[in-house]
Amino acid sequence: MLTEQEITSSSTPIDHTKENVLDFPRISQAQAACKDIYLGLRKWRIWTMLAYQDIKLRYRRSVLGPFWITISMAITVYSMGYLYGHLFHVELQHYYPFLVAGMLGWSLISTMVMEYTDAFVVSDRLIKQIKLPFSLHIHRIAYRNMIIFFHNILVIIPILAIFHDYAKVNWHTLLLFPGLLIIYVNAITYGLILAMLGSRYRDISQIIKSLVQVVFFITPVMWNPNVLSPKNQFAIDFNPFYAFLELIRQPLLGKVPTLHNLIAVLIVTCIGILLSAGMFKRYRARIVYWL
Repeated sequence: MLTEQEITSSSTPIDHTKENVLDFPRISQAQAACKDIYLGLRKWRIWTMLAYQDIKLRYRRSVLGPFWITISMAITVYSMGYLYGHLFHVELQHYYPFLVAGMLGWSLISTMVMEYTDAFVVSDRLIKQIKLPFSLHIHRIAYRNMIIFFHNILVIIPILAIFHDYAKVNWHTLLLFPGLLIIYVNAITYGLILAMLGSRYRDISQIIKSLVQVVFFITPVMWNPNVLSPKNQFAIDFNPFYAFLELIRQPLLGKVPTLHNLIAVLIVTCIGILLSAGMFKRYRARIVYWL
């Protein structure tokens, strides 16, 4: 299986500055953007291979390999559950499943948001040397984090076995898969936006990473939203991160996301599709100049 370095070293450099002239004659920017999205999906073998290689190279020469990710997550959530369960004076049988499921969802969402700001920057060598769709690099990050999520999901199995009275596997657990599909769609749409902004303005990466840390504390990941008074419920009602988090947490606990969360996800998804389509159509040809 070829690595990214082998792909770039064995390929002829491509002049992206002539892309509109050579590759997309007599078509509009909108058609070029649509073709990029289509080819990005069609070349799924490339971004799945690159995502797999990213994980494999990170843990090269390691005995446990990618399962170190799972071990690290297990140590984090188990210790946090015991500590914050006592600090918040919450029964562990209720708090542990809530926290572990929330941390699994938050890890997936926050990691993708932070990595997307540097998506084109870290792949600039590949972008400049090989004619590949820009959307391919967005799929690469989304798929890589999905693989890591399914590694981490093993962490919740002991929790479900021990605290089965509060959280259990049932038919509602299958809702996790459509929830992940919705998150994947949003990862592609908002990933394009963040990747373009991060390529144009390099400070965006640091700003987003700082904001994600703040959002973690104002999103019900460690604390239950029921502790908020009715007049402060707006803190979660208008928090899109919470809505997407519930798409993962509730099915893992054997429950169904609320209608309010589903409506919020639908609105955010529609906004993301429209916004990313407009930006990608207008600025796609300029990405290579920004790198």
